[in-house]
Parts: sequence; structure tokens; C-alpha cells
Amino acid sequence: MIGCTGPQTRPRALAVRLPNGRTALTQTLSAPLAAQIAQVLVAARPAEQGRTDTGETYTKIPSGLAVLEVLAGTTRHAVVTPLRLR
Repeated sequence: MIGCTGPQTRPRALAVRLPNGRTALTQTLSAPLAAQIAQVLVAARPAEQGRTDTGETYTKIPSGLAVLEVLAGTTRHAVVTPLRLR
């Protein structure tokens, strides 16, 4: 997990670095997962903006803050489904 979209108190999606080096946004977060991640984000105080490989903007967070388990599709357009925060 390298960033988020939406407010820190209620993130909508997360920016993740995929094993192939690409940066992609996840699908919309479920309410329970968004609440869990919001606790981490509020403590981190992210501020700087970044862009995914397809140009979508997100707010960066410090590296190593949290590990997110995702399910990533192997199609041309990355479909990344967030599963849980570790």
C-alpha cells in the first residue's frame, strides 16, 4: 500500500505497487476495511500527491506503514481487489 484516494478518515480506494512494478488503484474498499485503514492513515498524516501508471491521482503514505493483501487480475488493465490489512 503506497497511498489512498478520498479523505484519510474514509478512504475510497488504495494505491498499491504490483509485483511487476506498476502502480494501480484497488477497487472500492468495503466499509469495514476502509474503517480499519482509516485508523492507520490518520496516524500517518499523508500529504504528498502521486499518480498511478494510468494517471489517476492519490495521496501518498509513508512506506512500510501497512501491508495490504490483494487479489490482482492478470488482464491488460489491472483489477486489484483489496482483501485485508495485515
